[in-house]
Amino acid sequence: MWGHAFSVGRASAAVVMPGAMAAALMAGASTTAADGKTFTRKQVEQHTTPETGIYVTYKESVYDITEFVANHPGGTDKIMMAAGKAIDPYWRIYQQHTNSATPSELLAAMKIGELDKSEAPTVVDESDPYSSDPERHPGLLFHNTKPANAELPPALAMQDWVTPADLWFIRHHHPVPEVKGAEYALKANGLGIDTVKEEGFGADSLKGGLKLSLDGLKERFEPTEVTTTIQCGGNRRGGFNHIAKTSGIAWQFGAISTAVWKGVLLREVLEEAGLTSPKVAEKMGVKHIIFKAIDGLQASIPVEKALNPYGDVLLAYEMNGEPLPREHGYPLRLVVPGSVGIRNVKWVGEITTSDVEAVGPWQRGIAYKGFSPNVKSFEGVDVEKVLSMHEMPVQSAIVSPISGTKVAVEDKDANETVTVAGWAWSGGGRGIVRVDVSTDGGKTWNTAELGEGKDQNPSRAWAWTFWELELPVPSDALAKGGMEICCRATDASYCVQVRALTATIAASIILVVVASVTLVASDATVDSTIDANPAGPKITTTATYLTATALPCHALAGKPREDMEHPWSE
Repeated sequence: MWGHAFSVGRASAAVVMPGAMAAALMAGASTTAADGKTFTRKQVEQHTTPETGIYVTYKESVYDITEFVANHPGGTDKIMMAAGKAIDPYWRIYQQHTNSATPSELLAAMKIGELDKSEAPTVVDESDPYSSDPERHPGLLFHNTKPANAELPPALAMQDWVTPADLWFIRHHHPVPEVKGAEYALKANGLGIDTVKEEGFGADSLKGGLKLSLDGLKERFEPTEVTTTIQCGGNRRGGFNHIAKTSGIAWQFGAISTAVWKGVLLREVLEEAGLTSPKVAEKMGVKHIIFKAIDGLQASIPVEKALNPYGDVLLAYEMNGEPLPREHGYPLRLVVPGSVGIRNVKWVGEITTSDVEAVGPWQRGIAYKGFSPNVKSFEGVDVEKVLSMHEMPVQSAIVSPISGTKVAVEDKDANETVTVAGWAWSGGGRGIVRVDVSTDGGKTWNTAELGEGKDQNPSRAWAWTFWELELPVPSDALAKGGMEICCRATDASYCVQVRALTATIAASIILVVVASVTLVASDATVDSTIDANPAGPKITTTATYLTATALPCHALAGKPREDMEHPWSE
């Protein structure tokens, strides 16, 4: 599967512009006086286009930013994510807005009123099991809210190599648990481990078994940091729906994020609890380590991954230098670098060493299995006997430009280029060695320059790699009115994304996406209509399945059908 997308140029950070440039921007901003006007939040939400006026709120004030949008130093795509909403969450993440007086001064010139203080506060229905879920960043692209499932928006996907916690994709199956850290205890049992009795939650309770408080875990084991990308198994599923209907969440390409995790190595905890070596595990018949979450989910990983000294499996209690947020697993979550998202169990409460894998749909169900594309019915198929998904295949995506973008070309005879940027990643810690980009359907290729992430250990490259290319525009592209761009990645095992068109595509397969770009002459009128809250890139795709030409390449295949449900992809 090759990768996708198009906005001209790579997403760049919002820039604070002092001096003459700031003055110029301020001159272009509206200076409408507030005149004591008040607005309800509902009224603000109705102003999201140039025709209606583009309003935002900050703290308790309302601002008309319509004339400023085109001049926003960070790009129109980013500022429009807040259209009709509060900009406070964005300013908290991109603190260059508050580290200088200039953004506030610019904003003050656009003030048109205040929020209505008499507006009734939002009523929380405490009978709703989701009423205590955390507040979420409005920039995320939500597929649903109960349970919450949201993806990283394209405009912010490459803003930071390490994704801010507030912008991390969310994949939940239940309400977010409320766990009091002081009352939390991690338990372990199973083959080779004698379960400790109820007394004692401190570090000394490890003898004879394991039952540790969060503080006890921190005191007993040395902390370790691992930077890893986690991706939902259904990421990019939505791109298949024009070929055949899929079941489950119609993710675009944002169900993926990267973080720096801090915690304790799982293998050290298991060794201390009695599983002292692979030989002991084999003698005791241990083949799988099962993790049971406080919200009821359970999944497992092979013991070989758990005990691998180079596997870097963590029980994490910090994310990006801060205590683990509730949203992402507080007080303790599993991080399994290089494996599909569902194995990275959040809110871990219990660990079991076992001779069989976890039971239930998250481990043994069809959503995490691979089948031939010709399978159209599960009648007579023992799904549980099919190997469960763990490591993911090599893949890449075009983040910029977004598919459907219109680009002005100065001269049809000139050597025009377009900046194309994206990410690449492979499961199992296999580093990215090359990303190639094509404008002729793969007949010829241009090799991109690898960026952040390229210096990872090629055998333990747990995080994604950014890439960028000044792509030559084909000489006949203007006459044709556009071009399609596709990309493919090659990993350290020299597994390559392979293109093969098929009418039957897996619900969980990693999609090859192609960016469709319209070219217009520089003196033509370019449509500048802005979507205030896009549901994701409008993707023109060439769908594929992967062929496992050599291990450890993994072929994921399956069959989307209207009568089949795939609700569990993490």
